[in-house]
Amino acid sequence: MKLLITGAGGQLGQDCVRLMLDRHEICALTSKQLDVTLAQHVQQMVHDIEPDVVINCAAFTAVDACEKEQIGCLAVNAQGAANLAEACADFGCRLLHISTDYVFDGQKPVPEPYTEEDVVAPISMYGKSKLAGEEEIAARMQNYLILRTAWLYGIGGTNFLKTMLRLALANPKRTIKVVNDQYGSLTWTLSLARQIERVLDCGLTGIVHATAEGHSTWYAGAKYFLEAMQVPFSLVPCTTAEYPTPAKRPANSILENRRLKEQGCNVMRPWQEDIDTFVEMYKEELLNEALHS
Repeated sequence: MKLLITGAGGQLGQDCVRLMLDRHEICALTSKQLDVTLAQHVQQMVHDIEPDVVINCAAFTAVDACEKEQIGCLAVNAQGAANLAEACADFGCRLLHISTDYVFDGQKPVPEPYTEEDVVAPISMYGKSKLAGEEEIAARMQNYLILRTAWLYGIGGTNFLKTMLRLALANPKRTIKVVNDQYGSLTWTLSLARQIERVLDCGLTGIVHATAEGHSTWYAGAKYFLEAMQVPFSLVPCTTAEYPTPAKRPANSILENRRLKEQGCNVMRPWQEDIDTFVEMYKEELLNEALHS
């Protein structure tokens, strides 16, 4: 299968390339190589490459920055998605697009998860921009699959777990406050890449949820990771109110992979198992990066 991966320089894009390179013909383009906000460039690239599937990993994911940079956020997450959908529709290829748990308001009682059928109501600019992207795609084509995921981490790029490790190593005696009243599923990008490869053969269209199984808070996830890394640390739980941020975040970001399970193609594992394997594979690299960043 011939795949065009956009946003290939990000942590998910890198893992998609790493996983699929031996089994598929891959054209991997970073955001510098293909700016999805430029409609004519997108059309030309899809025309020239003639992919069977476009996997769109390009996104403006700095949640707090989205509140200040709304034009840029919408350009990438909404107009970029529209441009890719238009090109895919014109040239008859499938679009697999990555979306987010932040399309929900998080008001469901924990641990009740959100399913694909639940009403969307984003409370941040990031969530609104990603929902707009979903709507742009649905309005322009039929042969698409939107994967909503959450709380991503991987060996490439920056993420929450790497930040926790860097802070812990910088000063093990420093007390780090971590939010303990927001719930979700820490999801390894390599596992999500495996899920993406699996759904390429499932024939699913529409919207699908794809996160690690189980859930935690940010605090519980950070604690589990740092214990697995076997580094000294001092974490204390705090409330969202005690750690204000520019963007509002859902209190409940737990997603249920209902459609994947119904179709027998869910390959996502418990989040603890993924962190254990992540640490086993990358412990030394993670330590070196954190100590020299």
